[in-house]
Amino acid sequence: MSTPEAGRRKGRGALSNPDGRYEPTEHRLEDDGWYREAGLAPVATTLSPDRARSVITRNDSPDVPFDRSINPYRGCEHGCVYCFARPAHAYLGLSPGLDFETRLFFKQDAAKRLREELAHPGYRCSPIALGINTDAYQPAERRLGVTRELLEVLSECRHPVSIVTKSAMIERDLDLLSELAGHRLVQVMVSVTTLDNRLASRMEPRASAPHRRLQVLRRLSAAGVPVGVLVAPLIPAVNDAELERILEACRDAGAQTAGYVILRLPHELKQLFREWLEEYLPDRARHVMNLVRQLHGGKDYDPTFARRMRGQGPIAALLAQRFDLASRRLGYRSEALELDCTGFHPPGQGGQLSLF
Repeated sequence: MSTPEAGRRKGRGALSNPDGRYEPTEHRLEDDGWYREAGLAPVATTLSPDRARSVITRNDSPDVPFDRSINPYRGCEHGCVYCFARPAHAYLGLSPGLDFETRLFFKQDAAKRLREELAHPGYRCSPIALGINTDAYQPAERRLGVTRELLEVLSECRHPVSIVTKSAMIERDLDLLSELAGHRLVQVMVSVTTLDNRLASRMEPRASAPHRRLQVLRRLSAAGVPVGVLVAPLIPAVNDAELERILEACRDAGAQTAGYVILRLPHELKQLFREWLEEYLPDRARHVMNLVRQLHGGKDYDPTFARRMRGQGPIAALLAQRFDLASRRLGYRSEALELDCTGFHPPGQGGQLSLF
C-alpha cells in the first residue's frame, strides 16, 4: 500500500494513512532530513464499482431506530475526521485514514439489486435508512446518480425511507422527496456539527458549509418534506458549546425533530482523531481527550449498546439535560415521525398495472 506523507492536505480530513487493523505489516514514514518540497502532494480520489449481491443491510442493534439500511457508497469524500465509519475500510484491506476519503466504491447495480430484493415474496416492508455509514449525497453522487436511482425505485414502490445527510446535493432530488412526503414516506435528517465555517472546513472539509445545510432545511421544509437536525457528533470542548445555537438555528430553518450523538472513536479512529487535535487544536488536545474518556467510562471509546451513543457520567448527563431543555423550549417534536408502510407494493405491481 502506498503511504502518503502525513500532514495537512487541502480538502482532506485525515492527516495520515495508517494501516488497517487486519494488515500483516505496518508502514511507517520517517523523515531522513533531506530536502523536501514545500507542501504535501494532493491525493486524488478514485472510484471503483462495488458489485454487491444485495444492497439492503440488516441490523438488530437495540440502540438504532431502524432494522435495515442502504449505503450506496463505501468510503466518503466528505472527509469528516470524526466519522465512525472510517474503520470499515480496513475490511477492504485499505486504510481508515486518507484511503477512506480517496479510495471510494459505489454500488453500480444498486437500483437493480433493490428491485430484486423488494420483489422477493418474503419481503416485509419497514422503513429503509439511506446513507447511514457514509453519506448518500457525497460529491461522486453528482456524476453517478446511484442515490437518485434508489429513490426512484422506492418512490415507485411506495416504500418509506429515512435519510441522513450533510450535503446540499439532496436538493437535486426535491421532486422525488416531495412526492414521497405526500404519501408520508420520507423523513430527512440534516447533520449539523457546527455553525463555525472555519471549524467545519477543518473537521468536514468537503461537506456543505453550515449555512448551506440551513438552506437545505428551509427548502425541504418549504416543499413539505419533514426535516430534522442531527447534532452529531458532539465533541466536548470542541463544538458542545454550540448545541443550543445549532438547535435554535435549525428550528428557525424548519427542523421539526432533533437528535444528537456524542463522539465515537472505534478502532483506528482514535489515532486519526488524536492527530487531528494535535494539528488543529494543540492547546486543548489533551483536555478534549480527557473529557472524551470521561464520557466513555475512562476509555477512549465504549462500544456498549445504549452507552456508545450517549455516553455515561456527569458530562453525559449534562449534555442530555441541555439537549432536553433546549428541545422543549424550541418546540421540537418529542415523538418520532411514523412513516407509512401500508401502501408498499413490489416493483411493477402497483397503480394501473395491478389491474391486468
